[in-house]
Parts: sequence; C-alpha cells; structure tokens
Amino acid sequence: MTGRATPPGDPGSGLRRDRAPVGDAETCAAVRVLTAAFAADPVIRWLTPEISARMFAFVVAESAAAGGLEVQDEVAAAVWLPWSASGSTPGPATGGLPPELPVRLGQYLELTTARHPSDRDHLYLQFLGVHPARQGQGAGSALLARGLARADAAGLPAYLEASGQANLRLYERHGFVPYGDPILLPDGPAVRPMWRVPKII
Repeated sequence: MTGRATPPGDPGSGLRRDRAPVGDAETCAAVRVLTAAFAADPVIRWLTPEISARMFAFVVAESAAAGGLEVQDEVAAAVWLPWSASGSTPGPATGGLPPELPVRLGQYLELTTARHPSDRDHLYLQFLGVHPARQGQGAGSALLARGLARADAAGLPAYLEASGQANLRLYERHGFVPYGDPILLPDGPAVRPMWRVPKII
C-alpha cells in the first residue's frame, strides 16, 4: 500500500506494453473483486474492522491510468504500479504522512515505505485478489503470470508485500523470494516483503 510517482515511459513502460485502455466497467469490477477478496485478509482486518470499496478505488484508478490494472471479469484483479528509483516518494521519505490518516493506516504506510526498495526501477504488485467463490481455481496464478510476463519483457524486477502463508506459497511458485525480515505490524499480523528478478527472455 505504498506508491511512487513515476514519470511516463520509465518503469511504467513495462506496464503499458501492448495494453488496451481499461474502461470504467473494468475498474468497477476490479474494486468489487478486491473488496470481496480481502474481506477476511488479516492485514486489511487489522487496518479497519469494516472493509469498503473506497479502500481500493483510488489504487485501482491509479493502476489503470498507469496501464497496470489486470482484470478477469468478476473473478480476479491485479493492481500493478510502476516504481521509479528517480521519482518522489509520498509519505515518510518526503516529510511525513498526512496527519488526517487513520492511525493504523499511517503506521502501515510508514513501516512498508521504509522497507520498500528504492534503488531500482521495478513493478509493484500492490494487490492481487480473487473472488472468494472462485479461489483455488488458478485465476490468481494466471493473472499473476500475465503481469510477470510483462515485467520480464521490460527487464523489470517485481516487488510485493504478502500476507498469509497461502499467498506466500503462491508468490514463491512464481519466483518471488523474501526481501529481508517480515514487517511486524503493531499488535497485528506480519507482512512479508518479497522480490523477484526478471527472467531473461
């Protein structure tokens, strides 16, 4: 749940490769899928007891504008964002978080931003979700593979923060490895930073 402003054509070029623009219907579908998919997620539940579509609407729109949103009907959605080593980072790195943020969201952003790799352009997988009724059928893995294929074609590594053992195993199968120690949320679950080097194609 961190992000970095990226100049057009930098790591974002790895997102835009051969992509048709995403329409409003797809962004709305992505928000619905993610809201359902993360309803029981331990990190989201730590952040807020009541999950709402508003939690995902902004990052979905940001990803769509960058050419990184992947949507499979009402089944699965992946939110990719370009991260530039030369861009400006919102949050603690530029003078602190806005004071009006909820306390736990501020804590989360501060902890994850501090650990986010900032020395190399890469693609950041902020969310990958599958509707609960369709989980375990390969939709998430297929969507992840599509995004990673674009990263490989652009020669870009990928980064994410995983929650839960099932997610950890999925990402390991796709070439991600731990990136340092887990991030321990205050009185909450652990988040596991993960990194993947691009495959040579």
